[in-house]
Amino acid sequence: MIFAPLSRLGAPLAAATLALSALQAQAFDTSARAAYVLDQTTGTVLLDKNANLALPPASMSKLMTLYITFEAIRDGRLSLNEKLPVSAHAMSFGGSTMFLDTTDRVRVEDLIRGVIVLSGNDACVVLAEALSPDGTEPGFARFMTQRARQLGMTDSQFVNATGWPAPGHKMSMRDLVTIADLLITEFPEFYPMFSETIFEFDGRAPQNTRNRNPLLRLGIGADGLKTGHTQEAGYGLVGSAVQDGRRIIFAVTGIDSQARRAEETEAIVNWSFRHFSEKTIAEAGEVIAQADVWMGAEPRVGLVPAEDKQVLLPVLAGGELPAEVVYSGPLSAPIAKGEALAELVITPEDLPEIRVPLVADRDVANGGFLTRMSTVAQILFARLVEGPDAADDTAGAS
Repeated sequence: MIFAPLSRLGAPLAAATLALSALQAQAFDTSARAAYVLDQTTGTVLLDKNANLALPPASMSKLMTLYITFEAIRDGRLSLNEKLPVSAHAMSFGGSTMFLDTTDRVRVEDLIRGVIVLSGNDACVVLAEALSPDGTEPGFARFMTQRARQLGMTDSQFVNATGWPAPGHKMSMRDLVTIADLLITEFPEFYPMFSETIFEFDGRAPQNTRNRNPLLRLGIGADGLKTGHTQEAGYGLVGSAVQDGRRIIFAVTGIDSQARRAEETEAIVNWSFRHFSEKTIAEAGEVIAQADVWMGAEPRVGLVPAEDKQVLLPVLAGGELPAEVVYSGPLSAPIAKGEALAELVITPEDLPEIRVPLVADRDVANGGFLTRMSTVAQILFARLVEGPDAADDTAGAS
């Protein structure tokens, strides 16, 4: 990336305008009521359409049930080979099911696959009742809401474990991407289940054996996570895909048909990988700016990134990327090499602000007697030139 000359550095807050060669991507036009696309590799938000709007999530909320289940397995409170009973309540569910009945005792691993691949409402409730503080699905839903708050999912409220339509059962697309990100990063041992396309449980439900995620068979790197559909919510999908080491995670909802959901989500994946690429905007040790030093053995110190900084930027149209170096200055000696002093703040159009920490490129010791006397003389001379009126104005400022 090419930096333009720094334009201004001063006290008490310094900001140096930079120009980086940059590119602007055309925003993705989606018919979804709400959508959120995150480049997990760099943490860059690529698309935000009503991302914080709490909406009915349909079966996509099963991801929260799965997260709590995986936590219980990790903590030793549940095991994959443990067999759980099926209650009359769990058996009573319609929609997508594993066709379980009260005579069954089902392995936890089969229940998990039943939720992921088959979107089984009955399997989801069996897990919920086993992990509920009071043994009921409503009790588990309250626990889901509490756990979501702890995870920073402030737009989620759960009434049940399945996403079955119910007043007050809502999630935002941002929260759905958050839980998807946690599933991917915290449970790599379980995540491959989300890419499975077929699960034939006990041969009893031949009409429900295939994963409804339309992206898994397209060869575009998609490997999860969950579809959802109700009349109220429309068609939605929480998806993730990897290409050339980059992973994106996205959530959409409110699409008007199953076919349109397949088209739009495939287009989102292609847009995310084709229209953005990782670029190095700052290299470790490269002097980005010079900052004034107060009472130092040297009058200035170089500001450098401590490490290479790569960010995701658009790759289509040309343009400039505005940036500033910001710090409180002048900086006071002594300064140690590697000491954090400033930030490079980059503001790409239609993308979140990027902040790169900058550190001192060398040690700057305290100035000696001559340096101090010179500084005092400069201050006295400046006050003499400004005159008593300027001093009075300064004294009276508030």
